Amino acid sequence: MSPENVHEESAPERSSAAFRVRSARTVAARPFDRFPAAVDKHAASAPPANRVVAFKFGGSSLLGAERMLHAAGLARRAARSSSVAVVVSAMKGVTDHLLSIAHALSDGKLTRARQEAGVVLNLHLDVLHDLHLGEDHDLRVRRELQLLGCDLLHEVPVQGFIAASAELFDRLASFGERFSARLFAAALEKLGIAAVPVASSEFVLTCDTFRDAQPHLEQTNQRGREILLPLLHEGIVPVVTGFIGATPDGRITTLGRNSSDFSGAIIAHVIDADELVIWTDVDGIYTANPSESGEARLLHELSYDEAHALAASGAKVLHAKVLPLAAETEMVIWVRNTFNPQARGTRIGPDHGIPRPSQVRGAV
Repeated sequence: MSPENVHEESAPERSSAAFRVRSARTVAARPFDRFPAAVDKHAASAPPANRVVAFKFGGSSLLGAERMLHAAGLARRAARSSSVAVVVSAMKGVTDHLLSIAHALSDGKLTRARQEAGVVLNLHLDVLHDLHLGEDHDLRVRRELQLLGCDLLHEVPVQGFIAASAELFDRLASFGERFSARLFAAALEKLGIAAVPVASSEFVLTCDTFRDAQPHLEQTNQRGREILLPLLHEGIVPVVTGFIGATPDGRITTLGRNSSDFSGAIIAHVIDADELVIWTDVDGIYTANPSESGEARLLHELSYDEAHALAASGAKVLHAKVLPLAAETEMVIWVRNTFNPQARGTRIGPDHGIPRPSQVRGAV
């Protein structure tokens, strides 16, 4: 999305310990309990008529109420002229807290594990407080967060021993994005944008390789469209959890650490987005790490092939699976700075033979 276009009540998720996935019909219908506009039964078969964009926000962009409201403002501006879906990471540092619960459990330190669970809940309740929502809105979101906190505590036994399996790690790690999605949806609503949190585990179908699950894209697309497209048609912003999916029998999986860009690309692919904007804490893609090299150059325009070559040379670009997915539909990817939205960022897209100087020569 070019720089001139962007500057600046959901039901609680309750489930069993295995977080069994509810049917697509249930999750698709649930948000409309609060937004009673009629839903076109054919909405899932076609994308919205206007431009569709997906925003993906990383953890540093969401750390605290001020940053979350700023990010929500970027989405609000885009929503004036486009249908917008948002994909969120956990707030920075939260996933590490959650994984420390698993490590504590594996060491038999149940008290420490429960303390960490309390820390995670309180971190998000503090952000909710700082959002300064209206009284009724605050009470509703607070209850949702507290119910999620109860689910998290249910993973920690009061006594005894629990094996810290890869499956348990994934269940615990998923809470960061689930907390984050609720808060971001609340921030959007505060700004006057209809929004609902959506658990990606409702439709991102994966294998059962816990901690590094691979998505089944065909089934994911079908299920995801049934859930997300009706929301977009009604002008509602779905705030989707990145990072997580579920097996066919409903067990939570994660796509691996640092996979949130890939999650963003999956959601963008599901909704047939024209653009995916990856909001991060740098101005775009550089030829080298700008904090380590004074010769690092910001790259403003890359083809898919150039971006792939840059990544192969060792530069930090995007998750390896993002570019092939984007290329399937010639979706444009932007990498932009949440904290400097006036900067153009880096555009990655199809190269249709437009002559321009190579910008990757000499990249490291």
